[in-house]
Amino acid sequence: MVGFAEVQRPQTVAEQVANVLREAIADGSLADGTALRQDDLALRFGFSRMPIRDALRQLEAEGIVQIHPTKGAHVARMDATEIREIFALRDLLESEALNLSVPKLGSEKLDEAAQVLARIDAEPDVARWGALNRTFHLALYSACGNARLLGLIEAHHNAADRYVRMLLSSLDYRGVSKAEHRELLAACRKRDAAEAVRVLKKHLCDGLETLAKAGILRNR
Repeated sequence: MVGFAEVQRPQTVAEQVANVLREAIADGSLADGTALRQDDLALRFGFSRMPIRDALRQLEAEGIVQIHPTKGAHVARMDATEIREIFALRDLLESEALNLSVPKLGSEKLDEAAQVLARIDAEPDVARWGALNRTFHLALYSACGNARLLGLIEAHHNAADRYVRMLLSSLDYRGVSKAEHRELLAACRKRDAAEAVRVLKKHLCDGLETLAKAGILRNR
């Protein structure tokens, strides 16, 4: 039987718009509470309102945008309750994916994860750290055999991107994160799923508590 190479699905217009808006929110160009008017965005991007609306709905599902029936869409405000909810879900989803993935992880994916860590070490642009962090984690979960689970994990990484950048820049957390990433990769190389999950849970808990203690997230 003739094999088929993996085909990358082209992005829709809505996905392209969502990516641009997500990045603008994550880097602070669009501040908390900023109104996102469909007419203005359609004019800016040069598209009709339909893909703009779909992009906003996608970002709403990720928790990055809030849409009010009468007041329209605006950038969701960062707060302690939201970040705790996101990290609690990340703990549940990623622990399960990692536990399923570790016994089946091939050397190619492990080497890919190591290469991503090297790129993080060398990357001076904070705008790239969130994406590289996501790529590292997803490489370790890639053998879990559950595409829906991976989709949910990626969505919650997108929602957490603003907080991850804050950890890695404003809060000078890069050294701690790098050490925990390397400890996680070492456990995966040993095919020790229980140890890998333990390290992952500590990694997520440490990040959450550092954000909470910094006092920079408002409560609802």
